[in-house]
Amino acid sequence: MTPSAAIRSTLAARARDLAGSSLTTKVRCLVRGYGLPRWGNLRRTTPFSATYGFDRGTPIDRYYLNQFLNLHRDRISGAVLEVQTDGYTERFGSGVTRADTFDIVPLFDPTYLCDFAHCDAVIPSRAYDCLLLPNTLPHLRELDRALAQAARVVRPGGTILASAAGLLPLTGDVPEYWRLSPDGWRERLSSAWPGAAIDVAGHGNCLASVAAQLGLAVEELTAAELDVQDPRYPVLITVLCRLPQ
Repeated sequence: MTPSAAIRSTLAARARDLAGSSLTTKVRCLVRGYGLPRWGNLRRTTPFSATYGFDRGTPIDRYYLNQFLNLHRDRISGAVLEVQTDGYTERFGSGVTRADTFDIVPLFDPTYLCDFAHCDAVIPSRAYDCLLLPNTLPHLRELDRALAQAARVVRPGGTILASAAGLLPLTGDVPEYWRLSPDGWRERLSSAWPGAAIDVAGHGNCLASVAAQLGLAVEELTAAELDVQDPRYPVLITVLCRLPQ
C-alpha cells in the first residue's frame, strides 16, 4: 500500500469511527444504490402472534401445505391413515373408503393409540393406500424407526405425503428433533425408503419466511407474494413418496 493510500485508509477509518457504524452503513448503501429498510412496527423482538398466526388468520406454512395436498388429492384415496385426526383426509381426500388415525396420546381418540416408531403389533402391514404425515417429521424422535414403519403400513405402489417445518419458529410445547433442508430430507428419506420415487420440495421466499417468523397470517400477504419461490428460503418442506410396486 502506497503512503497516500495508507493515509486515505486511515482517514476513512477515522471518519467511520466519528460517524458511527449505523450512519456509515446507511451512507454506503445510499452511495451504492442499495435500498434502506423501513422497519416501522417490524422492528420488534417478539412476534405479532405466538401461535404462528392462527389467532390472526391462516398460518403462512398452511398456504403451502394446502396447495401441496390439493395438488395430490387424487392420491389421498382408498384406505387412508393420518396422524392425529382425519381432518386433511376429509378435506382433500377423493374416493376415500377408510379413514383411520394414529397418535401417541388419546386426546383426539385415534384409531390406533401408539408410538408410531413401535407400532408393529398395533397398525397392520400394507393396510393403507395413503399415509398423511403433515408437519410430523420433525417431531419423530426415533426418526429412522418411524420412517421404516411408514413404509411398512403402506401398500406397494401406495403414497406417503408428508411435510416438515423450514423457516418457522420452533413449536415450543412439543419437542422438535429434526430441522433439515430440502437436500437433507431428500438424503435422509432416500436412505430410509430405498427404491421409492421421492419428490422433496421447499416452498416460500424471503417475505414469506419473515412473515412466518413474525406470526403474520396468509390473509396479510397476497397470493402473488406467497407464490414467489426462492429455494434459499423454504418456509415449508413437502414430501411426496411413491412406494415401489
